[in-house]
Amino acid sequence: MKIIKAGIQDTVQDMGRFGYQHLGINPGGAMDRFSAAVANVLVGNEINKPVIELHFPASVFWFKKPVLIAVAGADLSATVNGEPIPVDHPVWVGKNSLLQFHRVIKGARAYMAVREGINISPWLGSYATHLKAKVGGYRGRALQKEDDIELVNNDQPHSLLEKKEFFVLPWKADNTWGDKKKSEILLLPGNEWNRLTEEGKESFLMTSFVITNQSDRMGYRLNNLPLPVMSGEEIVSSGVSFGTVQLLPDGKLIILMADHQTTGGYPRVAHVISAHHSKLAQMRAGDKIHFHLTDQPTAEQLFIKQQKHLLQLQNACTFKLEEFLSNK
Repeated sequence: MKIIKAGIQDTVQDMGRFGYQHLGINPGGAMDRFSAAVANVLVGNEINKPVIELHFPASVFWFKKPVLIAVAGADLSATVNGEPIPVDHPVWVGKNSLLQFHRVIKGARAYMAVREGINISPWLGSYATHLKAKVGGYRGRALQKEDDIELVNNDQPHSLLEKKEFFVLPWKADNTWGDKKKSEILLLPGNEWNRLTEEGKESFLMTSFVITNQSDRMGYRLNNLPLPVMSGEEIVSSGVSFGTVQLLPDGKLIILMADHQTTGGYPRVAHVISAHHSKLAQMRAGDKIHFHLTDQPTAEQLFIKQQKHLLQLQNACTFKLEEFLSNK
């Protein structure tokens, strides 16, 4: 496939590059790993196949041969040859088709998977683009106009493509895995939670925080009144992770995201639970965040529930796709 027009910062990503943080190499990977996995299972891929993470305005893609694709995560009003296609559905696209994205309907990041994946080489066991090191993904950078991306796709064109330019397969991924309170972001207390005064803790849990424009794949800065602390002495730099909530010297907060640094010297007052990373990744500048504390058993139960849902979805999609392809 070829990039006809470049997006704002579209990159190749996967589930992340783990095991190298002690060397200063962060895991990176998709901001919304759940949605990236959904896109892959819809086209019959393994979950860790490379996908393209899309922001709006997104890239325009020209497919030089027939492919099975799926777009999951944010709804960016995708069209194939000018006709709308839905998110969370597998779509068979014909030769010389054009995929475009027109406006944001909901969410912040979409993920496009292609059946059998993208033909690129991994770096340190991952296909994720590491923008700072300029390695991984497609040439270690965001996608640019005229990029020609080789696909692994070995499927024969579906017979229905003889009559249509594209068609949407008749099943959809259900990504509502049972998280009942969609507006909440659940947290576990961090090592320095008790740095906050009782008033500071109350403000932290009662305030609606707004994501500022100074937010990216490294972190979300929040626009909040300074939180009062018990003491202001410096701490030794320690390991941080996706979802760590740091308290900055000015009393404001930053949530570390996929491209976070490997260590940090700011107090770690809380950590967003893993099951809510996806929800957090689909928020944009101007969105409000409501924090609520939870405990470790609840965080683990929610993560297991999310992963079980993904496994069931993978099994169902594999069965549907195999049945469909056997009848083509």
